[in-house]
Amino acid sequence: MSYTINRLIQGAGFDQVDERTRKALADRGFGVLTEIDVKATMKKKLDKDMDAYRILGACNPNMAWEAIGVEPRVGAMLPCNVILREVPEGIEVSAIDPVSSMSAIDNDELKEIAGQVRDMLSEVVKAV
Repeated sequence: MSYTINRLIQGAGFDQVDERTRKALADRGFGVLTEIDVKATMKKKLDKDMDAYRILGACNPNMAWEAIGVEPRVGAMLPCNVILREVPEGIEVSAIDPVSSMSAIDNDELKEIAGQVRDMLSEVVKAV
């Protein structure tokens, strides 16, 4: 089982894919709560060079509310991360598969919510 939902975007620049990803997230009720420029961080902290790599911490407040309501400590696993990374073939967009990430929690209600969020994130990735 893959732990991410992936799509390769060709013929577009990194910033363009970032913009399209944020729009696709917003169109499906997600906001970006956190953003980590991994490339800049690795350069600053380790003086290491790498291709563009950005982590967007996305959250759909309605789904987070439901998940926390059935499993209060699930916040330790939120938000849903979406990564953008430069690869030789283009820009890869990957979203966490919440079903996979929540599999360690034995709560059927949470698994149902995670399935709904997976469907939403799959739509996001397809829409980029």
